[in-house]
Amino acid sequence: MNSLGWNLILMRGCFCSKETITIKGSKYIIRDRLAQGGFSLIDLAESDATKRLYAIKRITCHSIEDQNIALREIENCRKIDSENVIKIVDYELKGSADIVINTTSILYIVLPFFKNGSLFDHLQLRARKQDNMPEGQVLQIFLGICEGVKAIHETKPVPLAHRDLKTANICLSDTFEPIIVDLGSMTEARLQICGQTEAQRLQDEAEERSSIVYRAPELFSVKSYCTIDERTDIWSLGCVLYAICFFHCPFDPIYEKGDSVALAVLSGNINIPDDSIYSQDMHELIEYMLRMDPMERPFIYSVIEKTHDLIQKYDQRV
Repeated sequence: MNSLGWNLILMRGCFCSKETITIKGSKYIIRDRLAQGGFSLIDLAESDATKRLYAIKRITCHSIEDQNIALREIENCRKIDSENVIKIVDYELKGSADIVINTTSILYIVLPFFKNGSLFDHLQLRARKQDNMPEGQVLQIFLGICEGVKAIHETKPVPLAHRDLKTANICLSDTFEPIIVDLGSMTEARLQICGQTEAQRLQDEAEERSSIVYRAPELFSVKSYCTIDERTDIWSLGCVLYAICFFHCPFDPIYEKGDSVALAVLSGNINIPDDSIYSQDMHELIEYMLRMDPMERPFIYSVIEKTHDLIQKYDQRV
């Protein structure tokens, strides 16, 4: 199942629905379609009892395997306790998926609704006015994202990796705190790959579940005998920080031109714009995370430490 980015695809004026959904005995009235993907969609819904707004994600499952993958999102979400990672309000699985007799099930997940939308939405608005975010604000938002990633990487009993970090999967709370969302691609972080079959399986999974322009180089061409760990997320974090500064991921222009993103990523060339308004320290923080060799890439603790150092230096400058 494709993961669903949270950049809001608002369809105001063309979405007319009186649909109501009951989840675990609570009734919700569908107000709008927020986003739609291959096998899932997100609706804006109002609680009939409290009148509060929620986002309801529905995932259509065509097989038991689909169902188990969808339910894993719930299970993983419950293991993480962080103000910077989305919390599930409620959920219910309806129907029974069976690929043999062609029946489907639907998993309904009730989530908080973020009226400020995603970081992607916010950057799109800024890009139209060429309004770069001030360095201090960039660092504070980025630190919040890092705290969420740290909570994911510290999950017990085994560390998890998000595997699809991107600006569209980071929402902004009422107080502009970043919240990591869409945990559907999350998986066990540390994998020992033994043989071509396992390598190909992981590569196929990454193609299906990790956005190409944010995908770590080791996932484009998985070696037959290697170790993959949570530092796939650190590469994606480097792309996210670049996008916060310059409105787009370093590999977006390659993708938009129709050129090979894989070749661009594997070339190891990251171009910082000549007219960047940001400090050399900020450029170095981006490059620190975008190291080609995953074994040379930092863990999240080092990224947080460097970010704190930059905030301190910035405050002294100001």
